[in-house]
Amino acid sequence: MDPFIFITLVTLAAGMGGTGLGGLVGALFKSESNRTVSLLLAFAGGIMLSIVCFDLLAESVEAAALISEHAVLIVMAAVVLGVGVVYGLNFVIDRRTRPEVPHVARADHPKTHDDLDELIHADHLAEHRRHRDSRSSLVVAGIVMACAIALHNVPEGMTIGASFVVSDNLFLGTGMIMAVLIGLHNIPEGMAVSVPLINGGMGRVRAVLVTAACGLPTVLGAWLGYWLGDIGPIGLTLSLGFASGAMLYVVFGEIIPQSVLMYRSKAPAFFVIVGMLLGMLLIFY
Repeated sequence: MDPFIFITLVTLAAGMGGTGLGGLVGALFKSESNRTVSLLLAFAGGIMLSIVCFDLLAESVEAAALISEHAVLIVMAAVVLGVGVVYGLNFVIDRRTRPEVPHVARADHPKTHDDLDELIHADHLAEHRRHRDSRSSLVVAGIVMACAIALHNVPEGMTIGASFVVSDNLFLGTGMIMAVLIGLHNIPEGMAVSVPLINGGMGRVRAVLVTAACGLPTVLGAWLGYWLGDIGPIGLTLSLGFASGAMLYVVFGEIIPQSVLMYRSKAPAFFVIVGMLLGMLLIFY
């Protein structure tokens, strides 16, 4: 099979399949428990940390060493760029949506999200519906929600695409391991998307379909990661480094703080550790 087609299909399974499965679980059980999703997100965050720390950064440094004696500095610059871009885009989205949701705009509200609705900006969409705003306002709110989700999925796709470049075996190499890990990571994210949509009045079938569609940006990221990685060592370094930085920000700047605020205990910390251990097991075995 053509590698590009294979990578596309695998990424669709990891992206749309993972989020869609999570959406289906959320639709069937319709759990409103922030605690449940908190622990699942913490677990997924641990898996992502394993991917970044034990695989992506090492591969990125190895590729950079082929072109420069300052390999670590080049990788660090790529990581900083990934953090900066995702943080900047997330800041713009938050700044645009916060004033429109009364309880979020309060001065005493945490600067990060502490509820399922806020996690994907579904509260922003619900506020427009509550005020019976124009269709164009609802479309804009939906686009904002989609962009917030895409900020997570595009770097994840880049990871899969770049990992296939360094894989010795298309079917059993690093790329497939990354796809499996990211697919597992996407299940709780899918739940976090579908539950607020269903609670906001959307039908279960439609909510599952919308949730699955949120995984599509992963494919775009995979194409970009594969294309950059295939350019040569510098492209592979930038692709893996950028994706690592983006995911480090998502884990430490969003997933872990959100998990703690949604549960308000030390339990999420233990689930992060369990996720990291599972990630290590899959990567090294």
